[in-house]
Amino acid sequence: MTLQFCDAFWGTDFMDQSGYEAILQRLYDGRHMCKDVEDLMKLRALAEEKYGRDLVAIARKAEGHNEIGTLKASFDKLKTEIEKAGNLHIQLSEKIKEEVQKIEVFREHQREQRKKLEEIIEKLQKPKMVLHKKTMESKRLYEQRCKEADEAEQAVGKKTNVNTSTHRQSEKVMNRARLCRQAANLAEKQYRWNVDQLEKTCQDWESTYRSACEVFQQQESERINILRCVLWDHCNLLSVQCVRDDDCYEEVRKILEQCDIITDNNCFINMKKTGCRPPAPIEFQCYSDVDTNGGVGRVEMNRLSVMLPGMSFSGCPEAGSNSGGTYTKGGVTEEKYMVLYDFRAQEGDELSVSKGQVVTITEQGEDGWWRAWRDGISGLVPGTYLTKISPHSTRLAAAHSESNPIK
Repeated sequence: MTLQFCDAFWGTDFMDQSGYEAILQRLYDGRHMCKDVEDLMKLRALAEEKYGRDLVAIARKAEGHNEIGTLKASFDKLKTEIEKAGNLHIQLSEKIKEEVQKIEVFREHQREQRKKLEEIIEKLQKPKMVLHKKTMESKRLYEQRCKEADEAEQAVGKKTNVNTSTHRQSEKVMNRARLCRQAANLAEKQYRWNVDQLEKTCQDWESTYRSACEVFQQQESERINILRCVLWDHCNLLSVQCVRDDDCYEEVRKILEQCDIITDNNCFINMKKTGCRPPAPIEFQCYSDVDTNGGVGRVEMNRLSVMLPGMSFSGCPEAGSNSGGTYTKGGVTEEKYMVLYDFRAQEGDELSVSKGQVVTITEQGEDGWWRAWRDGISGLVPGTYLTKISPHSTRLAAAHSESNPIK
């Protein structure tokens, strides 16, 4: 059931305006409510704008330039999405400000419309109040004149019944009664005219008041509706912003799923690698065992005598000579070297050798790794693990190698 303003806000008497004042108070309160909603949304717009600008500033200040690989891509994506989220919050602030402007326009429109109606009602209410006052005064005058006429007429009856009264006195009383009745009749006419005029004015005022009440009720309905819609849209904007924020960070999560530890480590190795093998160990060389050409003299013989006890290597040529353990085959110079230390291959292109074995060297790399052949197998071995030997020492080393095969 829908109640109507025009059926519920009448005064208890003719002069009572409490109903009209109650409606106006409601409209004023509604206007303040619109202003309160505007203030709330303005503050929210300022907060969203500040938050968005802070996000953009944070994203632009963040560095992370020294990172590489997929983690760098993830971090860069995070910065991009944070800046995007900040811009979305700034856009949200602008949309909220647009909603505030709509409320302001609506509030001013209602104020102007209400002001016009108030002026119309006040114009009708003032003459109504004046006429009501005149009617009440004419009523009192009418009652007073009727009372005086009645009293005068009663006095005429008394004088008529008294025989002692003179004709002149009787005539005087009768004239006074006649004049009082005439005054009463005039007061009655004035009273009736005032009542008729007041009735017409009241009808105009009531008609205008009913129409104003209908407009006021429509204004109140529109105010409630627009505020409800504005608040609803405001919540929708905030919800959409939350979804957009989540979408931004979901994009970061997608990139983070592609972040791979092995890939990043491999990327770093490929970009910054400095060497594939550790440097060869530095051997102790006695100063007295180093000749003027930088070759090794008696130190090799001492090592061989330690490795092969009871064997003599006095005929072994010095390292670096081209006689004794040097052979030429197919235009390629091959040299026989004895292994001084055990070596286990770590890469596919390396050759495992044991202490005391004899290998054939076909290439001596500048990086300290030499190409060696043993039993038809070729591979790289550290040059510092080898020493050049003579053919006689080669046979002895071969015999020793057969008795100490590679484990």
